[in-house]
Amino acid sequence: MAITDETLLIAADTKRRLRTMSDEQIVAITRAWVDAWDSLGPEFHEALLEVIGDGKTRVPYAKVAKSRRLKDALRQARTTLDQLAAQTEVIVTNDLASAVLDAADTHLAVSRSQLPPGAAGAAINFDAMSKTALDAIVLRSTEQIHASSRPIPADVERMMKRELVRAIAVGDNPRTTALRIVRGAEGQFNGGLARAGVIARTELVDAHREGALTAAQQNKDLLTGWVWSASLDARTCPSCLSNHGSFHPVDEFGPIDHHQGRCARIDKTKSWRDLGFDIDEPDDAIPDAEAWFDNLTEDSQRQIMGPTKLKMLQDGDIQWADLTKRVETPGWRDSMTNTRVKDLRPVA
Repeated sequence: MAITDETLLIAADTKRRLRTMSDEQIVAITRAWVDAWDSLGPEFHEALLEVIGDGKTRVPYAKVAKSRRLKDALRQARTTLDQLAAQTEVIVTNDLASAVLDAADTHLAVSRSQLPPGAAGAAINFDAMSKTALDAIVLRSTEQIHASSRPIPADVERMMKRELVRAIAVGDNPRTTALRIVRGAEGQFNGGLARAGVIARTELVDAHREGALTAAQQNKDLLTGWVWSASLDARTCPSCLSNHGSFHPVDEFGPIDHHQGRCARIDKTKSWRDLGFDIDEPDDAIPDAEAWFDNLTEDSQRQIMGPTKLKMLQDGDIQWADLTKRVETPGWRDSMTNTRVKDLRPVA
């Protein structure tokens, strides 16, 4: 039943592996989007120069909107965006099976690390995940990735068109004016890249968690539940700190942290006596989030909480449990996110 130092090391190693896998995906996705814009950007610039002409007068919306070359450039951008969305799906889904298998292996390692020394393989047998269960998780995750990626091309095209197709107040230099507008369009284009990155990180992690849940359900007669484990560092948000160490039923999916969250599920075995070992066991080694936070400098605490939340916490106007809030996100799962200061004021 005791979560040991070995358990925490296994969980930390799993987080690192998952982060490495996710980082490699982000690099591949980013490279594809950057290469795409390197091809699209010059064409938009030349199309705008053609519309602006000598740059001596203001170019009305109607003239910009009727530009055949600009329409062709936008059409090519949409085709490219469709290709990028499909490529993002391929990059992420290629690693889904590996992530789910990693979750299953981690579950077994974490569970065995909590057994009495020398008893890990003697009297307790943990069941491995079936291929049928793995395939089902990969299929569900693939469908979710497709549903999340599908709106990106149309949304980005619409924002780029709004940036490009408008009346142009020409300055002294037509090229400078065109470059400024193209940079605005590039910002909208890269908004699609940011969304693709969020999808990649979030869906890979959630597939890993689905794998962990399924593995745990196959061994639920040996488990008592799972513990929410946040990464205790300067990047950890107040919501994740608040949820760290909380206990949850075996059948509950989680942790349901925010987009791109770094929290982990640590399955907890039943007590040694419940498992048939008539010996005392040590206390859990999982660190206390509040104690960890209290040992930080005030500057570090302020960096994590923000000045207003920190003062409210220090003054006793709010409690740790007030820092997290469950929210619904259409098209995605519920998540535990930071409670906004304006929502904390009534509590205080």
